[in-house]
Amino acid sequence: MIKHHPTEQLLIQFSQGALPATLSIAVAAHLELCECCRIKVQNLEQSNAEALFTDFEDDMAQDEFANLFEQITANDDIDMPKGNAPQTLNYQNKTIELPRAIANSQLSSFVQLGKLARARLQVDDGELRASLLQIAAGGEIPHHTHTGFELTLLLDGEFSDESGAYVPGDFIWLDGRHHHSPATESGCLCFTVVNSALHFNKGLSKLLNPIGNLIY
Repeated sequence: MIKHHPTEQLLIQFSQGALPATLSIAVAAHLELCECCRIKVQNLEQSNAEALFTDFEDDMAQDEFANLFEQITANDDIDMPKGNAPQTLNYQNKTIELPRAIANSQLSSFVQLGKLARARLQVDDGELRASLLQIAAGGEIPHHTHTGFELTLLLDGEFSDESGAYVPGDFIWLDGRHHHSPATESGCLCFTVVNSALHFNKGLSKLLNPIGNLIY
């Protein structure tokens, strides 16, 4: 059962189209996996539409509205919707279907680093970087904190850290207040968004700080 969800503020911003592209992709992917958040967003979007339409009618004379409606309906061109063909990813000897929001984004090739593999989404979103991150069975990311924020959406498999265990659909937002060392017994695939490098803070793992940007 999914235990970790986007905040109400994130869902409101998503419904208003106000999130940066990478965060919007993360929330959209979570909605495909989480019915309760999907219903919340549907209700928010309906409220947004009703409020906008009411304001529009109040500010516009009826004849102007009728004229605008006539212009919209005067065009007989029809845009045929394209069917959504599920897109899959082969990883760790299995095949999974990617959420549409992620599948429709261009991915780089996976870069391998031990039991970790990362493919970057080709999205120009300022300082934000989005990736697909694989951790192989028995893998662990050394104990670290964050110089910015780290969003992790678990897509497949399992992992756990000092705060507990996670299942597909869990939406985990961490920042400099958090320290953890994620580990997985059977392997996992995550979608991540960060705005700064990880900071490793124990033992020999500190040697990884110069390449923190390569992991996420």
